[in-house]
Amino acid sequence: MTDIFRIHPENPQKRLIKQAADRIRGGGVVIYPTDAAYAVGCALENKRGLERIVQMRQLDDKHQFTILCRDLSELAIYAKVENWAFRLLKANTPGPYTFILRATGEVPRRLMHTKKKTLGLRVPDNAVVQALLEELGEPIMSTTLLLPGEEYPLIDPEEIYERVGKQVDLVLDGGWGEMDTTTVVDLEADSPVVLREGKGDPAPFR
Repeated sequence: MTDIFRIHPENPQKRLIKQAADRIRGGGVVIYPTDAAYAVGCALENKRGLERIVQMRQLDDKHQFTILCRDLSELAIYAKVENWAFRLLKANTPGPYTFILRATGEVPRRLMHTKKKTLGLRVPDNAVVQALLEELGEPIMSTTLLLPGEEYPLIDPEEIYERVGKQVDLVLDGGWGEMDTTTVVDLEADSPVVLREGKGDPAPFR
């Protein structure tokens, strides 16, 4: 049976965070709050977990998944970052942005864009998911909790649990979530390109 952990949004209980990290290490799919909308994710190497998320969200093979990282040093393991792009990342992370960057060899091929070999990366500014990433000691493969045919992500943890609880292993209830998704910025070329405006201010990238 799926669990729901009521977790403090600013001072997450270490015991619950450890249990959540253990679920992810054990192959679990977990829903958690971020600094934008709620997201669903699993370990990077969890192929079955990825398949479950694809099925839940009814995603096609063109969907760009995001890797959540603790900080820029971890991000640099999975993405090739030019000096000018690193300066922008340093000034705007953590925050509600997803950055499109060229992947390194550390990234499983199934998470990359099939032709461009790029992926989305982000460093979230949320105490719950940051504590989870710290305890886990590695990134999380992530995507917004946006259900098929719906315009906006789910924001009420109780509704999340009722509607999709059976399709995941754990829901982390960190209070009501945001309806906004992240601002998406492409940093793979010679200058930034804002692909989608969301919660993050796009001004620094224009």
